[in-house]
Amino acid sequence: MSAVKIPAGSVELSGELILPPAAAGVVLFAHGSGSSRFSPRNTYVAKVLQQRGIGTLLFDLLTRAEDQNYALRFDIVLLTQRLLAATAWLQANPETKPLQIGYFGASTGAAAALQAAAEMQDAVAAVVSRGGRPDLAGESALNRVTAPTLLIVGGADYGVIELNEQAYVLLRCKKQLSLVPGATHLFEEPGTLEHAAQLAADWFMQNLHNSV
Repeated sequence: MSAVKIPAGSVELSGELILPPAAAGVVLFAHGSGSSRFSPRNTYVAKVLQQRGIGTLLFDLLTRAEDQNYALRFDIVLLTQRLLAATAWLQANPETKPLQIGYFGASTGAAAALQAAAEMQDAVAAVVSRGGRPDLAGESALNRVTAPTLLIVGGADYGVIELNEQAYVLLRCKKQLSLVPGATHLFEEPGTLEHAAQLAADWFMQNLHNSV
């Protein structure tokens, strides 16, 4: 594991990069509001990806001071800029430069991941949203995403299911919407986070390998 500092405009963001031997690609994690690179759910998903031979970069989208400002947690434009800064850092880093890139977004981080994917086009090989708010990415961005996109939603996450269904219709890329039975928004029910992590790993394995 490498502790890294990612320049993003006038700030530096802290992150943790883990690259398994002969990594199939590297996935950037965009966490939800009020969370950080230490999110136990994202850390768990990252470990599952690492076991499947996929590199991971968990990083803070906001500095500690910025995170005290509640409004910034929902500033999708700012979160997207931070994700793009981390993507540029990966593309310039000799260790990760050759690797295909994927995005994993949770909650508001999913909207940032989709906006960034719309911006990056074919430079991003796959996107996964877990319990996300892809609707917050906006119709224009959703229409422009080219990366294969998987939306994972809890089968009991009422309200968010409908928002994902609306976003799903607007996606024109290869796409899939998967409901995890019995899961609510945070996937706290036994076995539900494991189910979501395996769905995510399968999607990344399939699409990171298939991208040119």
